[in-house]
Amino acid sequence: MPLFKFVRENAAFLLAGMLVAFTSSYGQTFFISIFAGEIRAEFGLSHGRWGLIYTLGTTLSAVTMIWAGMLTDLFRVRQLGLVIFPILALACLSMATVPGAVLLIFVIYLLRLMGQGMMSHLAAVAMARWFVRRRGTALSISSMGFALGQAILPIIFVALLAVWDWRTLWLVAAGLVLLALPVVHRLLRLERTPQAIAKESEASGMDGRHWRRSEVLRHPLFWLMVPALMGPPTWGTALFFQQVHLAEVKGWSLAAWVSLMPLFTVTLIAANFASGLAVDRFGTTRMARLFMLPFALAFLVLGLSGSLWSAALGLMIFATGQGMQATVPPAFWAEYFGTRHLGSIKAVASAIMVFGSAVGPGVSGVLIDAGYDFDRQMLFIVGYFLFAAALAWIGLGRARSALPAAA
Repeated sequence: MPLFKFVRENAAFLLAGMLVAFTSSYGQTFFISIFAGEIRAEFGLSHGRWGLIYTLGTTLSAVTMIWAGMLTDLFRVRQLGLVIFPILALACLSMATVPGAVLLIFVIYLLRLMGQGMMSHLAAVAMARWFVRRRGTALSISSMGFALGQAILPIIFVALLAVWDWRTLWLVAAGLVLLALPVVHRLLRLERTPQAIAKESEASGMDGRHWRRSEVLRHPLFWLMVPALMGPPTWGTALFFQQVHLAEVKGWSLAAWVSLMPLFTVTLIAANFASGLAVDRFGTTRMARLFMLPFALAFLVLGLSGSLWSAALGLMIFATGQGMQATVPPAFWAEYFGTRHLGSIKAVASAIMVFGSAVGPGVSGVLIDAGYDFDRQMLFIVGYFLFAAALAWIGLGRARSALPAAA
């Protein structure tokens, strides 16, 4: 089916996926970290203590995701949205009114669970389940919501931060979340149940089976892929979480750094489409073997960069990896383990990724307090990505022959 016809016939589902992905922005690190300076000043926090609070809240959300993510196997997106959107709005409202650092842990927990966790999970599982032959394309289109959020929201809210109090801006965020809910609800008025979808379009995984979560956790491929799953959220989150610090040590203004985000987004959107089409054409295996490499190169360039021009290049390479991250892992779970239990399987993967996003800010913050600026940490991060790439290559090479058709 031609791309234009595919988009036209599935516009409601694709737009809903994009809007869910976009709304996840208010619980994503790139948005929360905009207010890092104000939050640390308000509560007298060092980089390390702020990172620890963020790590604790995010870790709690990762644990909760193991259970909460299973709900996508039981309820429609339209039904879950009626719960997730209001709770995310409540989390934004809580950030606007939080009185102390201890309660900040629980606010971060709600923001991360509902934003980065459930919203992202909901968008990815829906696309992977609703679409089979054009799964990569659907994932790439819906993930544009992440890209648009990362491009638009930092610029707008950094500009507003110059004239409005940071707490007021979180009230604005709460309102935007609530405004998105009726739109998603309307777009999905004809949504089918997961059970009905499974009867019509389910796809099996290795050995022609639909793997249960307990079986996936016992398979070597899962554990060999864990470092690759953790890498982008761990160190990508650290990058945006420490963006205020990074701009300071590099001698750039925060506004100048944020001004690079549209360039990041253009590259991310292009990479989303390219990787989605590549997954559909070449299979998940080939793409999964490669998608760690852009991250390694990006952190190398960013770590060594001394100008905004080189930083822009590093962000563009990082965006290429992020574009692959949005399409390759969701397609991997569906292709290797089947779609029948995809929600519960991906719930574990989402929990791992959320946990990774908890580790990055905490580790990087402690190291900054110890005198190791984030740009110095990046060279070690490069080594991590190369190690993760090697393990993924081994695991995928061993498991590929078990697929119904070579991927």
